[in-house]
Amino acid sequence: MPKSLPYHDFLISHLKDPSYAAGYIEAILEEEDPEPELLKMALSNVAEALGEQNMTPEQAKVHREKLDELLSQSNSEAIYNLGTWLNALGLKLTVTVVEKADDSNTDSVNNSEITV
Repeated sequence: MPKSLPYHDFLISHLKDPSYAAGYIEAILEEEDPEPELLKMALSNVAEALGEQNMTPEQAKVHREKLDELLSQSNSEAIYNLGTWLNALGLKLTVTVVEKADDSNTDSVNNSEITV
């Protein structure tokens, strides 16, 4: 019987692609009924995957340790710190306008973005 790759290893291997990692975080942030620990877990997984290729092992360890501190912040500084944290992994935090279908049922796309 062929052996299967453990899910965590499979996930980390896919998250090494920055586009996949960005989509993974975006999906977590778009959850309608989010679980608080889910974002922390997703960011930890992305840090593990991208930290290997963007940082020394020591830098990656310190970066992952900063995550708890970052997520415990409650003021507007937290969002800027999250942007900086993601930037170190080669990602950026972006806000876009929600796409909505108009009355004629055609998709309208608005590419207005703010990047932190």
